[in-house]
Amino acid sequence: MSTLQAVLQTAKVQQVAVSDEMLTAGLSDGRVISVPLAWYPRLVHATPEERAEWRLIGDGEGIHWPRLDEDISAENLVLGRPSGESQGSLGRWLESRSHETH
Repeated sequence: MSTLQAVLQTAKVQQVAVSDEMLTAGLSDGRVISVPLAWYPRLVHATPEERAEWRLIGDGEGIHWPRLDEDISAENLVLGRPSGESQGSLGRWLESRSHETH
């Protein structure tokens, strides 16, 4: 196992905070990682209440927002990987949200 793999396996999310501009995750190894909210368009388009409704998945291997159908892994946070969602997928999701509010 490489050192990077070992670090990624031990980095588990324990705390989450989402502001209008940043996603911040406290990890089990003591690190705190903050990334721009702009990396995750579904979080950008969410209400503060939707952003606050999250749960840890896989014993801290990731974060899930059920009302947004958004999952972000601890690995992607550690490696600095933004969302890989396509513009088409995001557009369909935004369209489905507009139908829910009308």
